[in-house]
Parts: sequence; structure tokens; C-alpha cells
Amino acid sequence: MSKPILDLALEKDYPEFELRAELAVENGEFFSLLGPSGCGKTTLLRLIAGLERPDAGRITLNGRDITGLSPEKRRIGLVFQNYALFPHLNVYENIEYGLKLQRRSQVERKRRVGEMLALFRLETLAERTILQLSGGEQQRVALARALAVEPEVLLLDEPFAALDYEIRSRLRDELKHLQRSLGFTTIFVTHQQEEALSISDRIALMRQGRIIQSGRPRDVYENPVNRFAAEFLGDANLIPCRSAAADSEDCLIQLNDGRRLESAPEGSGHEAEKWLMVRPEDIVLNPQQPRLEGEIVRLEYLGHFYRLELDSGRFRIRAIAGKEVGTLKEGTRVGFGFNAEAVRVLEG
Repeated sequence: MSKPILDLALEKDYPEFELRAELAVENGEFFSLLGPSGCGKTTLLRLIAGLERPDAGRITLNGRDITGLSPEKRRIGLVFQNYALFPHLNVYENIEYGLKLQRRSQVERKRRVGEMLALFRLETLAERTILQLSGGEQQRVALARALAVEPEVLLLDEPFAALDYEIRSRLRDELKHLQRSLGFTTIFVTHQQEEALSISDRIALMRQGRIIQSGRPRDVYENPVNRFAAEFLGDANLIPCRSAAADSEDCLIQLNDGRRLESAPEGSGHEAEKWLMVRPEDIVLNPQQPRLEGEIVRLEYLGHFYRLELDSGRFRIRAIAGKEVGTLKEGTRVGFGFNAEAVRVLEG
């Protein structure tokens, strides 16, 4: 593995919150910080940008210790959730602003702004004021301004949060295409699971000021380290369970390693030995030899698939199925099983 472009181990204390984070980001990587509101994502981003100072620890960027440097000396670009564009400047002048701070020549500024206007398809908007732009256009100006100064790392703090779904999806795809083609390192803050899973090379999942799991999106989704990770990263069925005897008739599943699990007694969830985690898409309906059976208590038609909830009598479970279940109705009893390859067992 190559040496990380950004490496940090930081501590920051507040009266009601403390951050303890270690992180290494590779050159050219799209790295997302994911977690619920208040988990420390934006605080960590502000520490990297130099807008706040850590109480302990250090940050290195391309081998340089930047912990004590002011923001303008870090060679880091930052796009805020509200874009922070200057309303008294037009599009051209907003993009040029950082280049002036770097004391670039007029010729160099003109060349670089021209490149950014072309890259983000803003040539016809160069003379417009910020107030004359749509939300999506403002977002492109903010990205153009951040990249104009050729930062070593680009930081994005929930940049699509204020946009509607269609525009957000389109800009997200454009950003990822641009990032891959130009190869700039990006750290992206979001609380949207789908957004992080679709756009990232790697994800760090945060909770209460700590990074609890990091890795490639598929690995984090399919192999959560605990109940919080399983539930935050998409829908997850979590069934309290315990080891089953070899002759148990209540066995839920036999895992590939030979272990047998049965559901724990009703009401014992908090004391369960383990949690069987299976995603709704890994529930198999009407298997040829169903070990389990449940009543359909909810059936939702969502266009290209159905979402179901089954009551087995001991637990409820959510499943996703194709149009083949369209003839079923609520109240119908169906057999079901688990895709053993996809089942995970989490400690209680």
C-alpha cells in the first residue's frame, strides 16, 4: 500500500462532546465520513481544514506536519454545505478569489479560471451574480472555486444537502466522474448512507466522536462490526439468538462454519448472546425446504420490487422480493429462509 497523502491522529474536547480519531487517506481516494448528526464528522473536517485546532495529536499532508498551519497555508480546498460564495462577486470573481490570495499573476488567474469555467460548464454564467444562479449552479461554482487553487485534498461538508433529489443525484454522479478523471483526493462528509455507498472508495463510519469501522463500501455494508453499523448502513434484520444444540428443532440456521443458531426467548433481546443479522434482500421466500414460516403482515408495492414484513410468531422480519410475489396478499402464510452466505452473527 502506498504512503497515505493525509494521516492524522487527533483529540478534541468540548463540554458535551469529545473527538478521538485516527485516519489515513490514500492519494486520489474518494473517502467518506459517514454517521448521524452530532457524531463528529464536521468537527473532524474543520480540524483537517485548520478552522479549529486539536487539543492533542497531529495531521500530516504529503509528509508535512500541518497541525499548526493556518487554513490558507494547508493547500486544502473546502466546500461548505451552504457553499459560502460571495454574493457581491460574480461567478468569475468567486472562482478567482483563492488565486488572488495565492498571489498568482493575472495571466495565470485568467487561464485557471477559464479552465474551471469550461470544466464545470459555467462559461455562459461567468458574469452573473451568485443570486442569479440556481442551487445546482451555485454548487458547481463552489466546487470550481475550491479546485481552482489546485488543493492537495478537497474537503466537502454535505455539499448536496440543500438540493432536491434529482439535482443531488446528478451532481453526485458528475462529481465522482470528475474526481476519477482528474484524480484529486476527496474527503466527503454525509449522513446519507446511499450517497456514501455509491460514491466512495472507502467509508469511515462515525459514532459519538469515534470511528467505529472503516473499509470499502461493500465490506462495511456486508460485514458490520456491531448492531449500530448494521442498522445505520441500510435496512437490517437483527434477530436475538443463541447457540442451538445439535438436536434442536428450533434451529434458525446452520452457518457455513457448522454453528447452529436458534432464536432467543421472546423479550430477551437485551440479554441475547448474539444477534443474527441478515439484510432484507437476503431473505429467500418459499424455499423448497422451508425451515421457517411466517404470515405476511405488510406488503408494499414499490414499482420494480415489493417490500414485505413477515411475522414468524417469535420475531418479525423484513424482506424484499420481485414481482413474483405480486399474487400474495397480507395474511398469507409463506415459507422463508436465509441466504447462509450473507448471514452475519454480531455479538450482543
